[in-house]
Amino acid sequence: MTLKKLIESRYSVRAYLPQPVEKEKVEYVLECARLAPSANNFQPWRFIVITSPERVKGIYKAYDREWFKTAPMHIVVCKDSSESWKRTNSDDKDFGDIDAAIAAEHICLAAAEIGLGTCWVCNFNPNILKQALRLPEHQDPIAIFPLGYIDEAKNLIPEKKRKSLSDLTEWI
Repeated sequence: MTLKKLIESRYSVRAYLPQPVEKEKVEYVLECARLAPSANNFQPWRFIVITSPERVKGIYKAYDREWFKTAPMHIVVCKDSSESWKRTNSDDKDFGDIDAAIAAEHICLAAAEIGLGTCWVCNFNPNILKQALRLPEHQDPIAIFPLGYIDEAKNLIPEKKRKSLSDLTEWI
């Protein structure tokens, strides 16, 4: 499958089978994320794989949705601001969020490639999530990814609505 076909077929999954995901598959997804590019190659991301029931309950407090609870596991992508590159020649912009987002998208695509579903969740309470995961001050959660086998019977594949390339591109 071409990358474009993979991107076209991937969608936000909101119903998962209770079947556990094999460790090798999770490691494949994480390895793909680890290989993501980052500003100045600082790689300021952390991946927290959540499978334990008490930690899962903690993340539900940060994002309490019934569909979210159907996933057998979750991956939280965090940025480590003590390791992220900052643009010091002009505005001190911290590229940690961008770098973590690139790695996070690698998670989505790698999971789709091997038949797993994900959904990019960023509408969570970061303070509750930081507390539930006992994150140090310099680490911030960027996104949560429920991960699992797709419950095809309960999932509706949404129509992808995208702006046209000409609406998004300027050639100068």
